[in-house]
Amino acid sequence: MAARATWKGFLKISLVNIPIKVFPATESSGTISFNQLHGECQTRIQQKRWCPQCNREVPNSEIVKGYEFEKGRYVIMSEEDFDQVRPESTRVIDLVQFADAAAIDPMYVDRTYYLAPDGGMAADAFAVMRDGMQGKVGVGKLALYGREYLVAVRPHGKGIVMHTLHHAAEIRSIEAVEELNAVPAKVKPEEMKLARQVIETFEQPLDLANYRDEYRDGLQKIIDAKIAGEEIVSSAAPNAPPKVVNLMEALKKSLDVVSAGKKRPAKATAERPAAGERPAAGQKRRRA
Repeated sequence: MAARATWKGFLKISLVNIPIKVFPATESSGTISFNQLHGECQTRIQQKRWCPQCNREVPNSEIVKGYEFEKGRYVIMSEEDFDQVRPESTRVIDLVQFADAAAIDPMYVDRTYYLAPDGGMAADAFAVMRDGMQGKVGVGKLALYGREYLVAVRPHGKGIVMHTLHHAAEIRSIEAVEELNAVPAKVKPEEMKLARQVIETFEQPLDLANYRDEYRDGLQKIIDAKIAGEEIVSSAAPNAPPKVVNLMEALKKSLDVVSAGKKRPAKATAERPAAGERPAAGQKRRRA
């Protein structure tokens, strides 16, 4: 199924305006969702908008937005009020600054979207700006879903991606985590050397497609079994929490385990001698 745009507008870079569409880069279909049911009759629960003052259900046509400025006191906001403060970013992503792509700390990233040209006339300008931004990230603002976001725009493959960002004021200072005050500023060189060796044994090219949501897969198996009327076999109880052990001892054992694991496949995949060929010294001939 083709992706559906959730926003249309313009990508503005100085005096260049490119008509674009915005598409979500992630989807929620990978998540298993559940409905709330009445356990007695398995009927789906209804959530109604109820006014306790009037003692009746309230239709959408009677619902307004109110800001509580004192306990129990509200100022009502109409659509005309919201229209008066709609910034340019409701229709334009104005990139006001560029920096190296590595300048954006992943901690600030909220959601990711794809940008695409809106119409054939915009495609050429879109391609030029995409290639011109290689290695760079553009920063601007966009009004989306009732609020104005800080956004970062960068080239990605044949398109452009946009990240909505948290504002600096939304990021809690690491100093607020008091437990980190007990972490030593310096570590023992011999421990750090072993730690790096352990880390290096796990290094390999990263492909996140190799990782699956095992919790979701487990839930789906149980759901499928229940639909088929099969008996659910309880899995083993979770293992006890790992014990805190001596750091040097744990690092040395980690290296031993990894080294043993790397050697084992080599022995298991030893090639058989070709037909008519004698086995090497010390190697037993296998039975057919």
